[in-house]
Amino acid sequence: MAVDTTGTLPVVDGSVAEVFIRDWHEWHRRHTAVLADPHGFLAVTGLHWLTSEPQRLPGAPGEWSTGAEGVEVTLDADEELVVDGAVVRGRYVFGVIPERGGINAAWGDAVIEVAKRGGHDIVRPRHPDHPLRAEYAGTPTFPPHPRWAVAGRYVPFDHPRPTTVGAAVEGLQHVYHAPGRIEFEIDGQALSLTAFEGRTPGSLSVLFTDVTSGVTTYAANRALALDAPDPDGRVVLDFNRATNLPCAYTDFATCPLPPAENRLPVAIEAGEKIPYERG
Repeated sequence: MAVDTTGTLPVVDGSVAEVFIRDWHEWHRRHTAVLADPHGFLAVTGLHWLTSEPQRLPGAPGEWSTGAEGVEVTLDADEELVVDGAVVRGRYVFGVIPERGGINAAWGDAVIEVAKRGGHDIVRPRHPDHPLRAEYAGTPTFPPHPRWAVAGRYVPFDHPRPTTVGAAVEGLQHVYHAPGRIEFEIDGQALSLTAFEGRTPGSLSVLFTDVTSGVTTYAANRALALDAPDPDGRVVLDFNRATNLPCAYTDFATCPLPPAENRLPVAIEAGEKIPYERG
């Protein structure tokens, strides 16, 4: 194999490149299916911030409020929800929801999401027939290319660093614990990204912007999931798999913004582009 002088992984060709591209298409098909799920983010019809004052919410049954016992709903006599497989009626207390946690309650063919974001209790109804979901035609992407599978090195911090970042909702903040940073090169330029914990033990996640942000890619953020580093700290940043967060599609998301140091001064022409819905 020839070695690409840009600092990416070895260049591949022939059948190896075909496998790389086929694997990418399969990954993106699965990613798109999750987004277009009947109760995925494209189905969200509203973002409602709860207070101590009971209120009826569009697209959801009952009156909702939050207080010392956490989130609660009072349903009318002809209303019901299904929570954890059990039918509930009348007054129901969801309890205190942990930060970034949530509970989904079924209501007919809809789901009522009860969650906490940035220290605030919220309700987001999710209806499969929402036009944003019903008319979803996929997300445009750059063509996948092995050039953008970049070799990196994970450098753990002595202790995880609490990192406060902004959010897609003005005035909201999120706090994440950053276990370390990832160092890498593109076209000979030394770069790094602060990493957050991923969805599975040992895995990592990065939020970033770059020179394409607001031009061909979504302005606020993109996300990249990484497998756990190997024993020597080696990781691969496959920017072909950089994805939009839900806020790229809907104003009803509270997505985090990248930390300031994750604004890359290079153009990452890989991964998902600005959604058609924002074009």
